[in-house]
Amino acid sequence: RRQAAEYSSSSSDDEFESKASLAHKAERSLRRRRKLEKETKQLIKQEELKRLHKAQAIQRQLEELEERQRALEIFGVKLERKLRGESDSGSQDETQMLHEWFELVLEKNKLMRYESELLIIAQELELEDHQSRLEQKLREKMAVNGK
Repeated sequence: RRQAAEYSSSSSDDEFESKASLAHKAERSLRRRRKLEKETKQLIKQEELKRLHKAQAIQRQLEELEERQRALEIFGVKLERKLRGESDSGSQDETQMLHEWFELVLEKNKLMRYESELLIIAQELELEDHQSRLEQKLREKMAVNGK
């Protein structure tokens, strides 16, 4: 009987230690998960800030590009008037003016291509931002369903 009593108390001690160990492991796991969630949120925030800075830089470049295009447009109108003889252009010969006009057209085309590239990059940033938000929603839903 005595051995049976010692065995049963020893068994209940093991069971208590096992439950305590499981509780400790669960608590560690919970802390680890919370830490990982916090780090993930920080990374997401950093990525959002990077995209925001890129978007702001693109916006500035687009504004500068628009100014340059306006200036070229004004210069082009003046040059076309000279070529048509609508204004005084006695000092310049027609060949030189045509050369300038073609250079202007090339520059405008270059600026338009650059603008297209910037708009594509801006669209990529928007898509990346949208993807990030969708991933965050998915993580939140999975966390709610997992609990």
